Amino acid sequence: MLQKLDNVEKRYKAINERLCHPETVQNQNKYKSLMRELKQLTPVVEAFREYKDSRAEHDSVRLLLEEPNDADMRLFLEEELSRTKEKIDQCEEKIKLLLLPKDPNDDKNVIIEIRSGAGGEEASLFAGVLYRMYLMYAETKGFKPEILYVNETELGGIKEISFMVEGEGAYSRFKFESGVHRVQRVPETESQGRIHTSTVTVAVLAEAEEVDIEINPADLQIDTFRSSGAGGQHVNKTESAIRITHLPTGTVVECQDERSQHKNKDKAMKILRSRLLETEKQKQSEHIAGERKSQVGTGDRSERIRTYNYPQSRVTDHRIGLTLYKLEAFLNGDLDEVIDALITADTAEKLKSSGEGQI
Repeated sequence: MLQKLDNVEKRYKAINERLCHPETVQNQNKYKSLMRELKQLTPVVEAFREYKDSRAEHDSVRLLLEEPNDADMRLFLEEELSRTKEKIDQCEEKIKLLLLPKDPNDDKNVIIEIRSGAGGEEASLFAGVLYRMYLMYAETKGFKPEILYVNETELGGIKEISFMVEGEGAYSRFKFESGVHRVQRVPETESQGRIHTSTVTVAVLAEAEEVDIEINPADLQIDTFRSSGAGGQHVNKTESAIRITHLPTGTVVECQDERSQHKNKDKAMKILRSRLLETEKQKQSEHIAGERKSQVGTGDRSERIRTYNYPQSRVTDHRIGLTLYKLEAFLNGDLDEVIDALITADTAEKLKSSGEGQI
């Protein structure tokens, strides 16, 4: 473990030196990549240096205790020895957490895709409720949401919506939302007062930068068409909507939210890059799935992750068995209690399976 931490500190010093080189500053992609790595290493290096200082202080106190001392001095030194040992233990626990494999996407912006599932119009209406919930949560975190694509129903529901949430750490707060969300409530159109069960699927994608995944322009088929839905006379006159097909994978992305064809193309490319990156990530996950299955689930869209029960004002996250009786507050964006519990469960599972020894 000490050797591993020494190597981390050496890498930290090397990055700082490289960032001062003119050629690094001129290469923006390289500069951003090194800055991102430096940011990840800094907390580990700071904790390691704190550990070394505490260890040196502890050893000094122990040596003083071996010398002849009066009763008061000995009592003082024994208290100092206990204090420095406690500090060392705290540093070790902190370093263990920091050395856990970090999701490289945690600090990225996120693209969230919500689609109505089983339940017809009721599912579409609840998709709209989930979209509003995520918007309100994003605002409490100081993130900036932006619609990329939306397909609404005549009754005000949402068949499908893609939107980006921009802000440092956005992906880390939303990544456990992937999966099937189930709602149990009495629809407004239900005259008998019977409870219906509907589903909505959510996909959470880390925004992929151009350095994350390369796309050959020759692999793209780009079509333009007229926007549909609300928008006045504009929708009938301008072919500003964009459909991009990635031929090797068959991935199709549409964007018609902007009046500008150029802006729609940019947004569609963001979604396409992120979907292709997610596909690559899923392939890698399949390789390690046998080694460790996270307690909070796989994030698969087919996995039922949460139930929203209106009659009981209950929200239940099935992955960690957590039930809260504050549905209204939850749907108004008060998600931290569940999200923090999911992160804690994931961290505990990683610690259990990491097998890291003592420092």
